[in-house]
Amino acid sequence: MQSCGVSVAAAACAAARSLGSASSGGDEEKKMAAGKASETEEDFPTLTAQEKDSLAGIDSSLFGFQNLHEDGARTKGLLMKAVRCYDSLILKAEGKVEPELFCQLGHFNLLLEDYSKALSAYQRYYSLQSDYWKNAAFLYGLGMVYFHYNAFQWAIKAFQEVLYIDPGFSRAKEIHLRLGLMFKVNTDYESSLKHFQLALIDSNPCTLSKAEIQFHIAHLYEIQRYRASKEAYESLLQTEDLPPQVKAATLQQLGWMHHTVEQLGDKASRDSYAIQCLQKSLEADPNSGQSWYFLGRCYSSIGKVQDAFISYRQSIDKSEASADTWCSIGVLYQQQNQPMDALQAYICAVQLDHSHAAAWMDLGTLYESCNQPHDAIKCYINATRSKGCTNIAALTHRIKCLQVACRLSKHRVGICAVGLQMLEQLRANKANLKPPQLQMLEQLEAQLAMMQQVGHSTNAPSPRQPPHNHLPSPPSIPHSSTSSGAGPGATKDDNTTATLVTAAPPLGNGSSESKPLVPPAEGAGAPADSVANHILSGDADKAAEGGDKPSLSADNPRLSALLAGGKAASTPVEPHRKVNNIHPAVLPSTPHAQGSSAASSPISAMSTATPSPKSSEHNQTGGHSPSTATPTAPAVNGKGGISEDSQSPLKADPPASTCFKATPPHIHGSSSASSSISIYPSSTDVLKACRNLGKNGLSNSSILLDKCPPPRLPPPPSPALPKDKLNPPTPSIYLENKRDAFFPPLHQFCTNPSNPVTVIRGLAGALKLDLGLFSTKTLVEANPEHLVEVWTQLSQPADENWDPTGTKKMWRCESARSHTTIAKYAQYQATSFQESLREENEKKALKEPSDTEPASAESAARKRRGPLKYIKFGTNIDVSDERKWKQQLQELSKLPAFARVVSAGNLLSHVGHTILGMNTVQLYMKVPGSRIPGHQEHNNFCAVNINIGPGDCEWFAVPEPYWGVMSNFCEK
Repeated sequence: MQSCGVSVAAAACAAARSLGSASSGGDEEKKMAAGKASETEEDFPTLTAQEKDSLAGIDSSLFGFQNLHEDGARTKGLLMKAVRCYDSLILKAEGKVEPELFCQLGHFNLLLEDYSKALSAYQRYYSLQSDYWKNAAFLYGLGMVYFHYNAFQWAIKAFQEVLYIDPGFSRAKEIHLRLGLMFKVNTDYESSLKHFQLALIDSNPCTLSKAEIQFHIAHLYEIQRYRASKEAYESLLQTEDLPPQVKAATLQQLGWMHHTVEQLGDKASRDSYAIQCLQKSLEADPNSGQSWYFLGRCYSSIGKVQDAFISYRQSIDKSEASADTWCSIGVLYQQQNQPMDALQAYICAVQLDHSHAAAWMDLGTLYESCNQPHDAIKCYINATRSKGCTNIAALTHRIKCLQVACRLSKHRVGICAVGLQMLEQLRANKANLKPPQLQMLEQLEAQLAMMQQVGHSTNAPSPRQPPHNHLPSPPSIPHSSTSSGAGPGATKDDNTTATLVTAAPPLGNGSSESKPLVPPAEGAGAPADSVANHILSGDADKAAEGGDKPSLSADNPRLSALLAGGKAASTPVEPHRKVNNIHPAVLPSTPHAQGSSAASSPISAMSTATPSPKSSEHNQTGGHSPSTATPTAPAVNGKGGISEDSQSPLKADPPASTCFKATPPHIHGSSSASSSISIYPSSTDVLKACRNLGKNGLSNSSILLDKCPPPRLPPPPSPALPKDKLNPPTPSIYLENKRDAFFPPLHQFCTNPSNPVTVIRGLAGALKLDLGLFSTKTLVEANPEHLVEVWTQLSQPADENWDPTGTKKMWRCESARSHTTIAKYAQYQATSFQESLREENEKKALKEPSDTEPASAESAARKRRGPLKYIKFGTNIDVSDERKWKQQLQELSKLPAFARVVSAGNLLSHVGHTILGMNTVQLYMKVPGSRIPGHQEHNNFCAVNINIGPGDCEWFAVPEPYWGVMSNFCEK
């Protein structure tokens, strides 16, 4: 692939031509220009021939490899001069210059880390150059800018286009590394693992060492496969000459994982091992505030209060102020019956992070224990407003209870005031009172005496309510990463990702800085710790990846801090640090227990509908997600590994950069060099020829390149259809006999693009299919221990989708994944079916004539929605094994050829390997309310879905021309 990058000299000449044509408007203009010649030379610098030659070999591929702050001061000065020169040329030509000049200007600004100007220049080049996609250096630089601004959707697209047009690109390793980080943020763990492994086997230079990439892979496993992660971490620790930074981060992650993951053994042994790992981590890096914090949490859990306070104090001293640390300190104080100290600690936490749900909840609990319900209500309300709150329903109920109690107390106070006034009047006229009035006086005096007794008891010190300790698994982010503008910063709390948001403000802004952190007295006690089976042949009717991810905080986006590279986690990240120096020192651990708070999510909310570089909006949405890692997390199953032909048996030399060529340094030699190879070559000649052909066995040229740009989503059909035509009637065909099923026009009708979906009725009867082979009873008898993937989801009304709290509608259909067996799911299915029948009968019995009267829209909606309950949906049951499912597969072979799993006319039958759900059969076991989120069929192939019954199934489909719109919609 030959890049379209041009030399500075060529770009300058192009700009000069533009200037010449613009200034040839008349003699008077020439005279004026000549009169101001000296002034122009002073205002607009020019580049010498030597400087132009030096700049000729500089492009975006040097980003991260050219240190401009230390030994590269001369290069930095040259780049700054070039930027001034180019800016002046563009200004004088009023922007009418060659597009390549903007591309070079973008490269120079990128190397100077002026990302906003780099983005602006790249956008101008994008808009002016029609075949911009041929320029790999441009796409790489644009991807780096998007990556810096956390615009992952666009960065992924730019990087993938680089690999598409130039698989042997000199910085392919950097691309794979960043793609791995971004896919991890997006919870696409299989793709993330694939790109990390591709980066690991690449022999080209990289900003990360091999050990650091292995650390990222181990951390990726930690999100979902704890034992595999433990093995990877322990294997990494056996590496010789392991850098102290990587060793400290590895031990930190390993220790915290043992503290939080129950699957790794009993609590006592896990805590002991965790403390050992964290202590060794601090030996390698004593300045890690995050390791000190984790150590404090471990000590607190085993009752070593003094050691916990010392560790927390060290954490605050070694790193920037952390809301999580102060929240944990508050919990410790509250457990030690020191409410005022706990109050100060919680206030410090919410001052540092106003959306810290755990701190607000614990502060509310503290106020409640001190009989301050109004303050407790305010704290609980603040907790529910935080995106990191995981128990909104329980908090909402508690708030309502406290509000009712407050209203009742006010009412009692009002009654007391009236009673006292009457009591005084009766006492004043006691001599003239009649017997009924005397009786009332006695009653009022008795009530007053009782109220006084109650008042004394309520004013007495009440037993302290223990804190809920809503922070069992604190955020694993080292909170020391700050940034200016949109640069690196701190983010969520669970795994390493490639984004950064600003960390918490320093303590100096609040009164908390002067508060001494005094541990409790030495003697203080330590805290005690309708049923429908559904077959899908052809393409799997499986849900889109984004719709089924359990709500895992699986990304600890310190990635920019990763990218902020360098010192330990306790060292603030200066704004000028390069984004691409990705180091594990800033990697947080993955908190696993429920309820821990999270810092802002780094993922930018970029529009995925039109990912054009022309748009310069970078709206970031901060999100707080619970750190709830459960066994239902999607697992990296190893299928995303590396294919054999992608491995590199030869170590390729780094490309040599030249200063006198017009092409960037990453451009390789012509493939025509192979024509001069002798038939009796030496090994050196063979290796040399191979290097000229590509990198890592990948060709760097494409015969389709000039005609075929990288694939893009098609635009929606134009003109847009009116609303009344957006839901056309579905064709329904009834078959009477076998001849109808094999009638060729039926095949033609079903596969006609004008019929996106067709319902065929009577197919089983016409072909005499024995659907009983697919009943739950038969499946249990055939293979009771066969694996079933279970999606746990909310049972929703037919045309609605509500969030877990049932308070607002949403598009995303959320499901948590787990696994069971056919036999166990069959038991659940039968029980669910019986409950559904009982509920249906109860509804019929409760129906009264008044029920037929029209109700208000609000009450009808509330009645229809009702309380949401969880259901389990058995999906993706693989029935491709002919030894286990011989009868079922033979029965499906009775289908007409166009609907069979294997047939001569089905291209998927000739692929040569298994593609689950496409050239194999998958079975779904359902209960009423089971739903599959919107998704695209693989490669937009047709899917054949057969409903076994007895319940009904409903399918939705869109015409093939709208697949681009569907893709964008599913990505959101």
